[in-house]
Amino acid sequence: MKRWIGLAFLFIANVVYGQSILKAKYSKKHPSSQLVNYPNFFKLAGYKQADIDRKLAKAYEDVFEGPNKVYFVVDDTTAYISDVKNHDARTEGLSYGMMVAVQLNKKQVFDRIWRWSKKHAQHQSGPREGYFAWSINTTTFKRNSEGSASDGELYYVTSLLFAANRWGNNTGINYYREARRILDAMWKKDGTGNIFNLINTQAKQISFVPEGDGYRWTDPSYHLPAFYEVWALYAKDGHEQFYKDCADTSRAFLHRACHPVTGLNADYTEFSGKPHSTRWMPAAFRYDSWRVSMNIAMDYVWFGKDKAWQQAYAKRFQGFLRSKGIDTFEDQFNLDGSKPEFILKAGNNPPKLRHSLGLVATAAAASMVNPDPASKDFIQALWNAELKPYDDGYFDPYYDGLLYLFSLMHLSGNYRVIQPAAR
Repeated sequence: MKRWIGLAFLFIANVVYGQSILKAKYSKKHPSSQLVNYPNFFKLAGYKQADIDRKLAKAYEDVFEGPNKVYFVVDDTTAYISDVKNHDARTEGLSYGMMVAVQLNKKQVFDRIWRWSKKHAQHQSGPREGYFAWSINTTTFKRNSEGSASDGELYYVTSLLFAANRWGNNTGINYYREARRILDAMWKKDGTGNIFNLINTQAKQISFVPEGDGYRWTDPSYHLPAFYEVWALYAKDGHEQFYKDCADTSRAFLHRACHPVTGLNADYTEFSGKPHSTRWMPAAFRYDSWRVSMNIAMDYVWFGKDKAWQQAYAKRFQGFLRSKGIDTFEDQFNLDGSKPEFILKAGNNPPKLRHSLGLVATAAAASMVNPDPASKDFIQALWNAELKPYDDGYFDPYYDGLLYLFSLMHLSGNYRVIQPAAR
C-alpha cells in the first residue's frame, strides 16, 4: 500500500513538473501563444514508451485496418468511416477519422475521407450549401437525411485547419480554403429555408442542429471550447472575438450542465444547461454524454483557462464512477446517479446497461485534469481494457473504438494543437 501511494504521488508530481517544463520550452518557441504542451500520462504513470507506442499503433490498426475496421477504402482517392452497427457513415465518425489522421500524420487517410465527405455528404448548393448531410447509406451512398449535426462541421473545420498547418495547401487539397468554405457558408445562414448558423449567435452556443427548433437547444458533448480557440487562432475570417466569446460561453455552460455532485450531464440540454427531453427519449446521461469529460480534459491541457473548475469537475465525475466500481460502472444514469427507467439501445441491439469501453476511455481522459493521485486507477483501467466483443456478444468498433483511440491519443500526448509548419 505504501509503495502504491508513493507511486501515485510521484505520478502527480511528474505531471505537474512535466507540464511546467514543457510549457516553459513551448513558451520560448512560441512566445506570442497561450498554448500549453502535452504530457504523456501513460509514461508518467510508469508505462514504458515502447509499450505505449505499441498500444496506440494496435488501437489504430484495429479501428482503421483490422478485421473489425470501420474505415473502408472505396477507390484510389476516397474512403469513409462507418457506424457499422447502424449501417451508415456519419459526419461524426467521418470528421473524427480526419482528426485521427491529421494528429497521427496520415495524410492519405485524411485526404480520402475528406474527398468522400465532400462528394457524398456536403451540400453544394441551396440553403444548406457548405453544410453536410449527417447520415449516408454505405450501400447506396445516398443520404439518409439532408440535415446536419453541428458537431460534424465543428470537427471538419478544426481538422482541416490542422491539416493546413501540418501539410500546407499545395499538396492536392487546399485545406484552409475548404475550412473557410464551411465557415463562410455558416455565416451566411440567416434562417432562409429554416437553416441557421451552426452556432446560435444570440446564445453563443453550438446548436443541436442548425435548422428549425434544433437551433434553439444544444448537446453538451458538442461544446468544445478548445476548438473555438483554434478557430480564433487560425481561421482568420474576421470572427476571432466571437469564437473566443463562444469558448468562454461553453466553459460557463458546462458549469451549469454538469451535476454539482456526480458531474454527470444530460445528452441534450437547453442553453441554460437544464436537461432537454425529446420525443424519442427522456433526458439522462447516455452515449453522447460520455464525450464531455474528454472534451473538458482537452480544453484543460490545450488552453488551461478554467483549471480550478475543471479539476473539481474531474474529481466529482471520477469519484462518482469509482463509487459504482472502477471495473463495473454502467454507461447510462440519471443525473443524480440513479438508474434511468428508459435505457437507450445501441443500434438494433436490445436496450442494456453495460460497462462500456467508450466511457471507460473518456473517464480515463479526465485523469489529465484530476489532481487526486487516486485518478491513476482510471488510466490503469483504460490500459487494461480491450476493443473486443462484450460477454453478451455486443461489439461496437465504431463509437467505442473511436473514443478508445481518441483517449489513448490524449493520454499519450498525441492529440495536440497543430501549429503551422515553419516556412
